[in-house]
Amino acid sequence: MDRIAVLVVDDEEAVRTFLSELLGSAGYQVRCAASGTQALEMLSGGSFDAVLLDVVMPEMSGLEVLRRYQAMGGGAPVIVLSALAGADDAVRAMKMGASDYLAKPFGNDELQDALARALGTRAPERQAVAPVLSSRTVIPVVDSAQEQRVLISTSPAMRRARALVERIADTDVPVLLLGESGTGKEVIAREIHARSQRRNRPFIKVNCAALPGELLESELFGHERGAFTGATAEKPGKFELADQGTIFLDEIGEMAIRLQAKLLQVLQDEEFFRVGGKKSVRVDSRVVVATNRDLEKEIALGNFREDLFYRLNVVAIRLPALRERREDVVPLTDHFLKKYGRGYLSGVSELPTEVLHAFADYDWPGNVRELENMVRRLCVLKDPTLVLDELRAAVRAPASAPSLPTSYAGDDGGPFGRAHDEGFRTPPPAVQVLEMPSRGAAFGLASVAPLAPPAHAPMVMESANAVVPAPRYVNPFDVPQPPPPPAPTGELSLKDIGKRAAMLAEREAILAMLQRTAWNKRRAATKLRISYKALLYKIKECGIIDPRASAEL
Repeated sequence: MDRIAVLVVDDEEAVRTFLSELLGSAGYQVRCAASGTQALEMLSGGSFDAVLLDVVMPEMSGLEVLRRYQAMGGGAPVIVLSALAGADDAVRAMKMGASDYLAKPFGNDELQDALARALGTRAPERQAVAPVLSSRTVIPVVDSAQEQRVLISTSPAMRRARALVERIADTDVPVLLLGESGTGKEVIAREIHARSQRRNRPFIKVNCAALPGELLESELFGHERGAFTGATAEKPGKFELADQGTIFLDEIGEMAIRLQAKLLQVLQDEEFFRVGGKKSVRVDSRVVVATNRDLEKEIALGNFREDLFYRLNVVAIRLPALRERREDVVPLTDHFLKKYGRGYLSGVSELPTEVLHAFADYDWPGNVRELENMVRRLCVLKDPTLVLDELRAAVRAPASAPSLPTSYAGDDGGPFGRAHDEGFRTPPPAVQVLEMPSRGAAFGLASVAPLAPPAHAPMVMESANAVVPAPRYVNPFDVPQPPPPPAPTGELSLKDIGKRAAMLAEREAILAMLQRTAWNKRRAATKLRISYKALLYKIKECGIIDPRASAEL
C-alpha cells in the first residue's frame, strides 16, 4: 500500500523539520512548504492525502491559503495549527472547511489522533517512535504519552479509577478530579474524552490559575468587539471552541466567585453571554474539572460556591499520590527511561539497583511529574551519583532537623528545587565510591571524588564531648512588610468578612513562604501549589512588597 502523503505548511524551519521527522517515523510520506505561495503551488501540482497548515505566516496567512485551496476544489482534509491566542482564527478556519485544528503547543498523540480522524481507516498503524532532535532545536511541540501513562499502574486505587472512567466516559455528566499536583489528573481527563462519544471533537484545556479573573472570563466565554480596552475584534471563548467536545478546567479551586456563578449558569442552561454580548450563546460541552484543593474547606471559607460544588460533584475521581502507590514507581520509571533514554542513552534499558531502591524509598512530593523529571535528568546527566545521596538524605533527614540552605538546579519539587525553602538542612555527605553492577557502568558509576563542603556552610567545631554549632543563620529577606490593605468601610456582610479573613490568611502564608524561599517566586509558587502567575496576582492583591525591589529604589 502506498504511503499516505502529508503536506506540512509552516514558516518556521524547526517546526517543519520536527513534524517531518515525526510523521515520517510514523509511516507517512511528508513534504514541506515554507510559505503559503509555495504550498498552493505544491497543492496544485501534486496529490496529498492531508495538509497541516499553520495560521500565522508572513505574506499569506493560513486562512488565505485555505480559502484559495477550497476555491481550487481541493479535497484533502486540512488540519489547522493555531496558537492559543489565535483561537478565533481556528473557529473561522473550521467554518471555511478545515477538518480539525490543533492548538500550539500540542502533543504527538494529539497530532496523530487528528490525522487519524481526518484520514479514517486509511491512517497508518501508530508506531511508538519519536525523532531524535538536535539539542539546539527549539520547537513549539511537546512530547506526550498520555494514553500510555494511564495504563502504567498496578495499584488497586488506580485500577478503581480506570474502571470508573470506563463506566462514565460515554455519559455527559460533569466529572470532578481530585488529587495532589502531578498525580495525573489531566491524563485521566484526556482518557475520559478519548473513551467518550465526543472523541472526534475538540478537547480544550484551560488552567484557571494562570489568568486573573477578568482575563479568564474573556478566555472562557469570549468577548465582543469593543467590550473593553484592547478588544479590537470579536473573540469566541473556550466553551464555544469545545462545542460538541470536552472542556477541561484545571485548578477550578482558583476561579473567582463571580466567574463561578457564570460557570454554574453554563452547566445548568448550556448557554451564556460573551463579555459585552447582548445575545446568549448556546453550547454543548462536557465539563471535566480538577483541583488539588479541599473544596469543602474552600466552601467554608467562602472561596467556592456550594451550589457549583454539588453541580460538579456528580462523579468524583480521587487520584492517589505516588507515595500511596509505591508499586507503580518501578513501572513508571521503566516507562520514562524508555521514553527519554531513546534520545540521550544507547543500550541502556534499566537503572542501577541502587537508584531503584532510592526511588522506592523516596516520598515523591511532586508525584509522577517529579519522577518523570528525575528520570529525564538522569538520562541527560548519565551520572546517578549526582542525585543518589540527595535522595537518601531526604529520606533519612527528620522533618524537624536543622538544615543548611542548598541551591541545587531545578524547580520541579523534591530535593532538586529546595534552595532556601526548607529552613536549614545538614550538608549532604560526601559522595562515596560505589561498587555497582555492570549495568551501572553506562551511567558512569565507577568512582567519584568527595564533594567539598559548600563555601557558605557554617563551621562546626567538634570536641571529644560536644559539638558546638555555628551561630544561627539570619534570613536577610525576613524584613517588615507594610500592613495589609484596609478593610472596606461601612457594614460588611458575613461573606465579605469571610473573604477578608481568607485574604489575610493567604497573605500570611504567602509572606512566610516567600521569606523561606529567599523571594524565589517560582519556587514559592511550587511549594504553595499554585501557578506562578496566580502567585504574582495574589502578591499584588495582598499588597506584598518585594524587599529586593524596594532596595533598588
